[in-house]
Amino acid sequence: MTETLQQFLLEKDYTKIKLKLTKTNHFEIKASINGIKGRFILDTGASSSCVGFDAIDTFKLKVKDSEIKAAGAGAIDMETKISNKNKVKIGKWRSNKIPLVLFNLDHVNTALINHNSKPVDGIIGADILKKSKAIIDYDKKYLYLKL
Repeated sequence: MTETLQQFLLEKDYTKIKLKLTKTNHFEIKASINGIKGRFILDTGASSSCVGFDAIDTFKLKVKDSEIKAAGAGAIDMETKISNKNKVKIGKWRSNKIPLVLFNLDHVNTALINHNSKPVDGIIGADILKKSKAIIDYDKKYLYLKL
């Protein structure tokens, strides 16, 4: 009998998280930051995980100024702030020391809303995906993270 990818990964201590494909062809994922649930875009091309400035209070972030300028999704030289040591939970996977970049997500959410998708609180980027040894099953729409 052939073992499925799911069976193989679950045996290797991975956890499975359902991905939702939006009308903009992005994968949306639910995650919590500092115990507060939110909606995020999964973006393998984003080097850092980020949240919008408007989510600072929502996720109880301790914020510092940052010299880094953010670029992406058609916008460049955006002001950023940084929040270190956040508790991030995705499915059963968790980490207590995740730095998050904060910037203005208005352009991202405007694009989503214009395509009849719901706005997001932030982006789960390559930093978390690498840390969690992530595997994406694009066909079945699941994210697997190593526990």
